[in-house]
Amino acid sequence: MDKPDHGVTYDAFNAFCGNLPATTYTVQWGHSHVWKVGGKVFAIGGWSKLQRPAFTFKTSELNYDILKDEPGYRPAPYLASRGMKWIQQYDTTAGGDEALRYYLAESHRIVSLGLSRKRQRELGLNQG
Repeated sequence: MDKPDHGVTYDAFNAFCGNLPATTYTVQWGHSHVWKVGGKVFAIGGWSKLQRPAFTFKTSELNYDILKDEPGYRPAPYLASRGMKWIQQYDTTAGGDEALRYYLAESHRIVSLGLSRKRQRELGLNQG
């Protein structure tokens, strides 16, 4: 992902998510960039009241506990308040693009593991 002075761009976010296996893209929820695997959301670009890009993703319980208090990250609006382990990176200069790539790929993996085994096979996911 490119990282200009203002952080990761939506173009870089979309390019990265589009290269993950079996993903689909849609624009919804107030013009947010929404990425899904097997019809389930794993990443959202947008969804922030700030002028700079923000990226929301599902995390493991451990990563959630670590990130919720880190600078540039917060529990994801709407999702975390419902008990879900979702984080929003609202300052992409804080975590860097390498960290964001890791968390997006991990979110994709976590969400794909929640699909039925049949659906995972149909999509060619988690076959190792």
